[in-house]
Amino acid sequence: MAPERNENEGENADNGVLATTDGTETTGIGIVEGATAQVEVTLPTDFDEEDDFDDDVVRGEDVTLVQLPAERDEVRGEAPATTAVPVASVSAASAEPAPKASVSAAAAASAAAAKTAPAPKTAAAAKASSSVASTSATAPTASDASHAELDHHERVRPRTSEITLQSRRLGDFEVDRESSDLLTADRLLDPAHVVRPEPEGAWRHLVYTLSGRRINLGDSKRARARKQLDDRIAAPLSGGARFVPVLSRKGGVGKTTVTTLLGMALADAREDRIIAVDANPDRGTLAERVGRTSGKTVRDLVRARGDVHGFNDISQIVARDHTRLDVLASDADPHVSEAFSDADYRDVAEVAAHFYSVVLTDTGTGIVHSVMEATLEHADELVIVAGLSIDEARLASETLTWLESNGYAERVRSAVVVLNTSRPGAALVRADELDAHFRSRVRAVVRLPYDPHIASGSAISFRDLQPETRDAARELAAIVVEGLRASSVAA
Repeated sequence: MAPERNENEGENADNGVLATTDGTETTGIGIVEGATAQVEVTLPTDFDEEDDFDDDVVRGEDVTLVQLPAERDEVRGEAPATTAVPVASVSAASAEPAPKASVSAAAAASAAAAKTAPAPKTAAAAKASSSVASTSATAPTASDASHAELDHHERVRPRTSEITLQSRRLGDFEVDRESSDLLTADRLLDPAHVVRPEPEGAWRHLVYTLSGRRINLGDSKRARARKQLDDRIAAPLSGGARFVPVLSRKGGVGKTTVTTLLGMALADAREDRIIAVDANPDRGTLAERVGRTSGKTVRDLVRARGDVHGFNDISQIVARDHTRLDVLASDADPHVSEAFSDADYRDVAEVAAHFYSVVLTDTGTGIVHSVMEATLEHADELVIVAGLSIDEARLASETLTWLESNGYAERVRSAVVVLNTSRPGAALVRADELDAHFRSRVRAVVRLPYDPHIASGSAISFRDLQPETRDAARELAAIVVEGLRASSVAA
């Protein structure tokens, strides 16, 4: 039968004295060093070794497993042995005695250890073996307090094998812990179960159809090249709107044609908005090359710029072709005496920058007219058009020299020159020599072949162009986008 606890908790809460010793075997009572009363007890013979001390929960406090000091075995000359004992967590600096329930739990564990080992032979060994169950009856001396504090720290020190929980900041993960961005399609999708698109190419598509869509040989070489070119044109552009003027010092070399083809190639492959502005102060023909007019011009946009609050407002002024290219026509009224000026272009550029990613500008003939200063001021990249004749090639090269002499040398090095073939048959000049000359001064050179659909002077349909002409326009668009992306990285 378990011993009865003293009902007078207020009187004996500090010494932990048992009300009776019935059911326990008293092995020794004595006064040791500083009038400290000690008692050693053993558990009954029917003690269940598998008891997990569930009945010894101490008032909802945390219970920590500690190891009993090993000195008791060393005194007897035996191999060290440790016994795990649950002890209520207490403060190391607290001077208040442990609760009665804690003394009872410690005494029970000490008795279990004493049952399997003989009593110590000396007073020092007796003190080591019964230190867990001892209670202070009187105030200890300074020496005893020091020893008791060291012994207390030894008993409540946590085991080295315990896992210490630490608070972690957001983003402070373990080395072997992965983040969600590593769950990519390339990693998770099984290539054997990914549905490949239908192959492009005559005989490849025929094999795919006859095999019941089980044999997919992939796209043809031409189809792969076209898709790669699409990716180059559709590459994203960071930042605000980009301005690309198309320049020429001589009329009739195909400046408006190049602007139209470049705009169509960009609008056909990209998802953002592209606009081509006719900034020719002497009446340009850009809107006529598109074939769809809105009846509004740049003059109307200048007048209504304060009333443009959304894209619907500007879409009523511009014209759009089947490739989704928007075109802002120049003023074609012969009765207008005031020409399109730098201030007008700045107003148009300010509005266009809010709604478009790329703004192409079809400039007038020459580079000293009224709009050229504002055009070059906004330019992010230049496109120079040269014809395949000696005088046209010289004028294009002189244009580069003028730009370099007037503070645009950096723009010249990143510019693109288009060699436009406007006449059928073989050219009278060596195109390879012109190509080599301009490549020594600019970043890239693109050759635009002769196309009867363009030479007719009617509206241009991008789908009706010859494949070579369409590929050249798309290559020009890809080179322009790569230049714009490079300039944004450098900035």
